[in-house]
Amino acid sequence: MNGRRTPPEAPAETKVTVETMCISSPGPQLAGVSRKNKLLHVILRMLCVLTSVTALSLMVTAKQSGEISLYGFDLPLYSKWSFSDSFVYVVGVCGAVAVHSLLQLLISGLRVMQRSPVILSRSHAWLVFAGDQIFTYALISAGSAASGVTNLNRTGVHHSALPNFCKPLRHFCDRVAVSIALTFFSCFLLAISTVLDVICISKL
Repeated sequence: MNGRRTPPEAPAETKVTVETMCISSPGPQLAGVSRKNKLLHVILRMLCVLTSVTALSLMVTAKQSGEISLYGFDLPLYSKWSFSDSFVYVVGVCGAVAVHSLLQLLISGLRVMQRSPVILSRSHAWLVFAGDQIFTYALISAGSAASGVTNLNRTGVHHSALPNFCKPLRHFCDRVAVSIALTFFSCFLLAISTVLDVICISKL
């Protein structure tokens, strides 16, 4: 009208922040991304529950009778997981890890279904991180202690008459070995969860 042109308005830019499992955004276009991040957390917890419970179950059912020859005499032999403090330690730690992981799984699963953040606050993130860190070290300790006993059973004591106990007790030793392997795998899963906890803390 007055000869002056009104410059066209610049289109409004929509700033979209990719949602991580620590931060929740209600935008429907981000539902797929957020769900993937949250599901990673849930899957890790689920796997940790399965591996720790399986390791515990294999250990507490490890027992066997057999016979061993020592100095020409056939001696009856019986072994059970509770005879070794290291194996009892594995059972205790795996049980605690299973309870911790199951609790975190229930909390995470509920929040995923409610489309809410898995981690609600910085203090919550630190609490989860501390729990994961403690149980990771406990699993390393338990697995290492049990590995030493199992290795001794398989090789015997060099330069002595103490034999390889795993020859007549192969079923027992195999169950213990698988249990220890799953203990270390649970440790690996918790270590990954610990890394995710650190990422959450840095985002909050």
